[in-house]
Amino acid sequence: MLVHGLLGYSFSWRFATPVLAQHATVYAVDLLGAGFSDRPAGLDCSLRANAERLLRFMDATGLNSCDLLGTSHGGAVAMMTAALAPDRIQRLILVAPVNPWSAHGKRLTVFLNRPFVAPWLLYLAPRLPSLQAFFHRRMFADPRHMPADSLEGYRKPMNIPGSWECALSVTRSWNRDLEELESVLLRIAHIPTLLIWGNSDGAVYPSSAVALKRRFNNCRLVTFDGVGHLPYEEVPEEFNRTVVEFLS
Repeated sequence: MLVHGLLGYSFSWRFATPVLAQHATVYAVDLLGAGFSDRPAGLDCSLRANAERLLRFMDATGLNSCDLLGTSHGGAVAMMTAALAPDRIQRLILVAPVNPWSAHGKRLTVFLNRPFVAPWLLYLAPRLPSLQAFFHRRMFADPRHMPADSLEGYRKPMNIPGSWECALSVTRSWNRDLEELESVLLRIAHIPTLLIWGNSDGAVYPSSAVALKRRFNNCRLVTFDGVGHLPYEEVPEEFNRTVVEFLS
């Protein structure tokens, strides 16, 4: 099962799914509030709520257990899912996962939710495609390696009403979620885990990988040189090869 990050959706895995599908059945979900899933009013977007919904998805599809791959915020969702049902997650693959030891998001999310910032963000974000393009390019260490379909692909579902509201809702519980996540990591320490990071990631600091790795008993860390926050887009062949080797 593949879990996208904040402002992402199943589109994120378009280069990985065909390769992984040669080895296993693959589920690439759009979390509620993201991609082309529904955006119900008042949706709880906390880590725990998203994790509980993933487990209900597993119930509905008859999945007793799975290997779980999550990126960025989806990596934090993956860890919380495993903590809620450790017997159902065979292996974890975490791609630059949001975690308690990366300070970047902790400060930024507080700023975004200030009363004089949040309304302007919700007003301006859909109306400034150039600003969206600027921040999307920053996800890549080398924008020349950004796939031609990347920016437009991520933009499409953000035009659906309620998209930016749901994204901002994720950030409201960010720091509380990370405190809870840190408190439950002991429950998943036994799960074989692969950490993947680009060493030029400016969204989730690569330095936090060391502290996170120490929380697992059987954990491998793979770092891609000169790669940013989206290695499955920037170096898809290398990314896919690393994941398949781990799962094999």
